[in-house]
Amino acid sequence: MSKTVLLTAGGTGGHLFPAQALASELIRRGWTVELATDERADKYGSAFPARDVHIIASETIRGRNPIAIAKTALKLLWGTVQARKVIKSLKPDVVAGFGGYPTFPPMFAARLTGTPSILHEANGVMGRANKMLAKGVTAIATSVPMDELPGDLKSKLTETGNPVRDAVIDASEIFYSVPDSIGPFRLLVFGGSQGARFFSDLVPPAVEKLPEDKRKRLQIVQQCRPEDMERVQEVYDNLGVQAECAPFFQDMPQRIAHSHLVLCRSGASSVSELSVLGRPSILVPLPGAIDQDQAANAKVLEKVGGAWPIRQVDLFPERLAKELVRFMETPEMLKDAAKNARGVGRPDAVKRLADLVEEVANSKGERP
Repeated sequence: MSKTVLLTAGGTGGHLFPAQALASELIRRGWTVELATDERADKYGSAFPARDVHIIASETIRGRNPIAIAKTALKLLWGTVQARKVIKSLKPDVVAGFGGYPTFPPMFAARLTGTPSILHEANGVMGRANKMLAKGVTAIATSVPMDELPGDLKSKLTETGNPVRDAVIDASEIFYSVPDSIGPFRLLVFGGSQGARFFSDLVPPAVEKLPEDKRKRLQIVQQCRPEDMERVQEVYDNLGVQAECAPFFQDMPQRIAHSHLVLCRSGASSVSELSVLGRPSILVPLPGAIDQDQAANAKVLEKVGGAWPIRQVDLFPERLAKELVRFMETPEMLKDAAKNARGVGRPDAVKRLADLVEEVANSKGERP
């Protein structure tokens, strides 16, 4: 008889993509997959291999305003009621959460109903929602070692790595093509929900400052917010730069694989995909994050020489233009970084996490 897993993740790619990877692997093993998330998942939902998607109410804690906190608590409470109803109906063998406040109601409902549960932490430091849930789960899967956690949580830890989608595994078979000194130089720029605007303001003026011979070599693929697309594309068109701009690319793994250099944030999924694909990158951690999780993620690739992290406050058009010239003139740096990044990739992470799901389900919530 098929076992059932209820996956729950925040409605952004950083949370949904690892959940999607696990869903595909568990389906291959004969599992039935259900997804609980928020309304933001519509952009990705068509690609998510779940039998059904359950939209659960949730809210992020913002600031310390008592009224705002009370409203958030009420919405999370209502989400928990919804999630409990879903769990009572589905009777899943295990619930697996991938972070973000939309995971709070389903994971807390799993605890209330005595359903075995797994929490996956993709980042180098545990997020706020996961910290609140950690004590009540059966097992915790991590992408990297987490030595700073208290002892009662360490006993629950299994380091699995961060799962990447099937499309990433497929694209990882594409070998890195080192740019030559006169040919095209393919630059991929993406920032997700918390970076696209910054890169739209940064990259076009940086390209303007390039020497003409370097500018002519550029081929840019850039993710832009809809309201920024026209102005960004207009700059590239006026400069005679070949560029493709869009709010979202469904084939992002292929785009990364065919790039010479990637400029992006350092969210956990981005760092994991860059390492599995083996592509050099300039990483710009999201500033102002309470836990500085993106800075911790970027260090994973920086330590092995697979990426060049630059703080947002230090990255301005003149600096980016100099970096692009440097890489165009010394492509061997990119070749070495691509090799180093691939060296820390964990293409087997999804299998490790699926093994843990089956272990927890088979042990009825008690870790053997």
